Amino acid sequence: MNALHQWWNGRWAIPTTSGALILTSFFVARVLGSDPVSDVFMVAAAVIAGTPIVIKAARALLARVVGIDLLVSIATIGAVIIGQYWEAAAVTFLFAIGHALESATLNRTRSALAELVAVAPDVAVVMRDGEQVEVAAASVAMGETVLVKNGAKVPVDGQVIAGTGALDEASITGESIPVEKSTGDHVFAGTVSRGGFLQVQATGIGADTTLARIIHRVEDAQDAKAKTAQFIDRFSTWYTPAIMVLALVVGLITGDIVLALTLLVIGCPGALVISIPVSIVAGIGRAAKDGILIKGGEFLERSAKITAVAVDKTGTLTRGRPHLTDVVVLDPAMTRTDVLAWAAAAEAGSEHPLARPILAAAAAEGLRTPHLPEVTEPVPGKGITATTAGRRVLIGNQALLEQYGIADTVGAAAVVRELAAAGRTAMIVAVDDAVAGVVAVADEVRADAAEMVRRLHTSGVTKVVMLTGDAPLVADAVGRTTGVDEVRAGLLPEDKLEAVADLQRAGYVVAMVGDGVNDAPALATADIGVAMGAAGSAVAIETADIALMGDNLLKLPEAIGLARRTVNNMRQNITIALLTVTLLLAGVLLGGVTMSIGMLVHEVSVLVVIANAMRLLRRTEHTGAPATTPSAPAPTTPAPAHAGRS
Repeated sequence: MNALHQWWNGRWAIPTTSGALILTSFFVARVLGSDPVSDVFMVAAAVIAGTPIVIKAARALLARVVGIDLLVSIATIGAVIIGQYWEAAAVTFLFAIGHALESATLNRTRSALAELVAVAPDVAVVMRDGEQVEVAAASVAMGETVLVKNGAKVPVDGQVIAGTGALDEASITGESIPVEKSTGDHVFAGTVSRGGFLQVQATGIGADTTLARIIHRVEDAQDAKAKTAQFIDRFSTWYTPAIMVLALVVGLITGDIVLALTLLVIGCPGALVISIPVSIVAGIGRAAKDGILIKGGEFLERSAKITAVAVDKTGTLTRGRPHLTDVVVLDPAMTRTDVLAWAAAAEAGSEHPLARPILAAAAAEGLRTPHLPEVTEPVPGKGITATTAGRRVLIGNQALLEQYGIADTVGAAAVVRELAAAGRTAMIVAVDDAVAGVVAVADEVRADAAEMVRRLHTSGVTKVVMLTGDAPLVADAVGRTTGVDEVRAGLLPEDKLEAVADLQRAGYVVAMVGDGVNDAPALATADIGVAMGAAGSAVAIETADIALMGDNLLKLPEAIGLARRTVNNMRQNITIALLTVTLLLAGVLLGGVTMSIGMLVHEVSVLVVIANAMRLLRRTEHTGAPATTPSAPAPTTPAPAHAGRS
């Protein structure tokens, strides 16, 4: 009994029952020769399939909405009144089939959301009172230790406090290659362990996990309407009454009620109404599968018009983590180890960002600074001076040497110029009154930065501009490496905003890519704000127009390309729908197209529109992949130029 009830409430119950009654009607008429009984079955088929349509039309009228269902309802009731039972049954039957197929395929286009919901973990293994306890994932408390074993789903957002392992983060970032995790790394709910054993401290549970925020965002985005969809809604509000008036006028002039009712049915813009939503749902769903969150249909449509991209440098085009690139020895009495050791000893008491890569390099080479400097004194615009182990160490630029009366007799200035020309931030190291050598640091350009710029150009973006607060020399080096069209350096956050506004005034539709913090004003001003590496960031997911969940720069041209394919798909669907309705109306007025034939063609057009939109669900590999080249070290660029280091 429960199975029968479940089937009757399913999407195929009504068209199946109606179709069976139509076949029975034909059987009775042809085999038994009883037309009255045959008509009863045909009317029953129309009633079964037509009742939901009439109910929906009535509800729409109560809300002061005149829609397609009203057209079909009037046409069906009129056909029954004038004895056109087969026409009434055929129209409602075909309409019911179309509705069922539409529902099924829309569910298919929402498959990305269903897959996201499916990866949400159900259970978690937590440590309580020193024992492993399996609990519902929703009952894990903040701060609890969760155990993630091989093959298990991570039930919470958290930080690894012990162990190592590899996690498949495809559900969050769209990347299929497992990511190695160890102590201190962050993990996300819904990711899957592919090896190892992790102990994770819960920092996000339930609705506060990254996965939950993604699901919420995709739900909202798939329901949000694009401007084209809003136009179609407005179009339908006058088109439907217009068709009703046309049918009435034709009926009064010709006296042909069947013709008038046929016009009502044929004029239904069903394919037109479904053409936009199905494309938007499919496009946003495809993007979500690939780790790209698009806020809604309006932003998807606007992204297709992007002609200029403004990109932040540090942390976007570069990794944002300066590292030591050069140690040049200029004092014959010293070795490379000596120069690095003295530089690290001086920087041990410095809070400057460039101190970290020097100290990290010294530690990596096993050089330990036994104690902090006795005295550390920053010299604004020049560098620092420190006293360590009873000796004075200077690290900075040429002006620092001149201030302390140290002569450059070994060509340190020339080395600094050479390193600067190569795009590195160089600092002279002097011990007591003699130059010991030069150390240089640089921020590493992402390996895929140049390819991203190339793909943006290929996808139709005419201008890529790099915006940075760094010095022109530093910025130009990054610009040459990545191939951007324009470099704007030495910018404050408000200057970046003005740079974006300048591009808009020049007629560009601008996307701004940044980290969402110091770039916030520019992101808000741009036509489309794009947050890079937004996984785990609630603010980025909720506020960015587009959030690229992973740290993959190539997702940006992929997002723009998908937006353009989606908008083209929408246009194709609109063309198919309008062309079908126009031809059918012409066929009815000129003769030759009956109500049932017209409805069949109409439903076929709906299926064509849906099938066309579903093409967006297929993953399209980028055809402009870079040619294979011998592997080489990733290019480096100068670290951010800060006061006191030049």
